[in-house]
Amino acid sequence: MTEPTGRRERKKAATRQRIADTALRLFLERGYDAVGIRDVAAEADVAVTTLFSHFAAKEALVFDRDQDFERQLTQAVTGRSPQEPLVHALRGEIRAQVRHCTAGSARPFWRMIDGSPALREYEKSMRLRHAESLAEAVAGDLGLTEPSTACRTIARFALDAFQLAREAADPEAALDEIFGMIEAAWAVARPCGPSGDPTGAAGS
Repeated sequence: MTEPTGRRERKKAATRQRIADTALRLFLERGYDAVGIRDVAAEADVAVTTLFSHFAAKEALVFDRDQDFERQLTQAVTGRSPQEPLVHALRGEIRAQVRHCTAGSARPFWRMIDGSPALREYEKSMRLRHAESLAEAVAGDLGLTEPSTACRTIARFALDAFQLAREAADPEAALDEIFGMIEAAWAVARPCGPSGDPTGAAGS
């Protein structure tokens, strides 16, 4: 008898989460470089091939919420109300993410990342990918067929704001300062929508 798709997908998601949770626990307990893929697989009670079917690389085990973060960023643009300006929506989403990652419980996680060249490099490449997805969402919001330089710039700035605020002594003040500059730059540089309206779609 074939297992129903819904149940199969739930089992896969549960296995993936168990692997990620196990990996993070081991990395924080022993150190990222001291734990190998086989250690994680054995502790999670899965085959190495099963682990790699869920995570393409060891670094990906640390950033298991990668796709969720990317989706939340793009939805901040595509899911906002027609009256909400684009920069305001991005500021709100980045603020929520910064508050989450600067909470006391998250500090060991980010200390681990900051202390590992491999994880820092992986995070950098991840942020570039997120910025491109965000740029595409901004372009779509403006009715453009592909991201313009302005779309890519605001997306890069938003992701850089996350990184800079996370590392700042006062993350909230840093975000306010950074997004003040982003808002001023976007008011000048934002491209026109298809109708020629410089505000683009949805009051951007």
